[in-house]
Amino acid sequence: MSDALAHVNDLGAFVSASPSSFHAAREGARRLTEAGFTEVLETGDFPRSAGKFFVVRDGAFIAWVTPDAAGPATGFSILGTHTDSPSFKLKPRPTTGRLGWLQAGVEVYGGPLLNSWLDRELQLAGRMVTLDGEERLVETGPLMRFPQLAIHLDRAVNEGLKLDKQQHMNPVWGLGDPSTSDLMELLAAKAGLAPEQIGGYDIVAADTQAPQVFGAQGEFFASGRLDNLSSVHAGVVALIAADVAPTAPVAVLAAFDHEEVGSGSRSGAAGPFLEDVLMRISDGLGATTSERARALAASFCISADVGHAVHPNYAERHDPANHPVLNGGPLLKINANQRYTTDAPGTARWAALCAAAGVPYQEFVSHNSVPCGSTIGPLTATRLGIRTVDVGIPVLSMHSAREMAGVEDPLRLAAVAELFFANGAA
Repeated sequence: MSDALAHVNDLGAFVSASPSSFHAAREGARRLTEAGFTEVLETGDFPRSAGKFFVVRDGAFIAWVTPDAAGPATGFSILGTHTDSPSFKLKPRPTTGRLGWLQAGVEVYGGPLLNSWLDRELQLAGRMVTLDGEERLVETGPLMRFPQLAIHLDRAVNEGLKLDKQQHMNPVWGLGDPSTSDLMELLAAKAGLAPEQIGGYDIVAADTQAPQVFGAQGEFFASGRLDNLSSVHAGVVALIAADVAPTAPVAVLAAFDHEEVGSGSRSGAAGPFLEDVLMRISDGLGATTSERARALAASFCISADVGHAVHPNYAERHDPANHPVLNGGPLLKINANQRYTTDAPGTARWAALCAAAGVPYQEFVSHNSVPCGSTIGPLTATRLGIRTVDVGIPVLSMHSAREMAGVEDPLRLAAVAELFFANGAA
């Protein structure tokens, strides 16, 4: 339990350092650099030797360890995750307001549980790009809030709260006249810039409440952005700790952006980022077209994203026979319609990895009447033809501003990932 507690405390530090996908990529890069990994620029040459490397593309990053005996047809052991979380993204001309209030114009990003964002101290965070192309990260600290209407003014609110995304989800960040106030001026100052220097920005809202261990025996962990920074953190910790065998596959951590909105971007799993990196690694090892194909055929991908634990107050929303619980081990996520890409050979490999790591796991399958979400797994399998299995730690309150996990499960996922990176899935 002490190791698990240390792991979730470090996970909490990772989450706190990552209020946006761009911050998550920078935090991953910082940790990898401190552990001896070398950053590679996409505009430069990729290494042609064994070693530890990473590359950053916007709010995504890919890190890898090429073992000493790697050759042109060596496969890849890939752990795929994503850096983004449901939130609200700052619109153009974001300074709004009325009746003496200053408000921010925001657009819903992904599928957040809207009510969970009410009455929380939120910050704005992300990247600002100057007219000459310089990129700077910014975070404001506690700045704004979606204030809820008092029950005295809506006596039926407890019978059903209905929030209109345009009318009701406009956070307040100050008092004054929007014609003489400028949110961008505040953000520019935080980034050390003048407003006229800003050419563009990608800024999202993030909860500022610190992660917390709680429960009768300290068995629970609450935090924002567990979907899916819990998997990103597990991957980073595992890749740094892994003693990759000389004859093992190339160990790869792929942390994509934009999963919550479909992954269709240059840094998303539906884009070319992973394929670009894998091909360039193979090229550095001297691979021919045939050897690259052999390398992909010999590869295996674990798609790690959080899944649903059974909810005690809504048991009817879950499959009647499969009830995963917090601290019961990572989930193996299964769907007949390929919303998850797990199949029988992938299941067998996952089971063998968990057994070797001494980690229990649980199956998750959706109730037939409840639509199933999806992950990067099917996208990776479709783009590259790599056998892929979908897994992740169980959580409650998925897509809430503050999600809930078990203290033991994040470390267990990292332990399986470390073994996978060290030896492959064979």
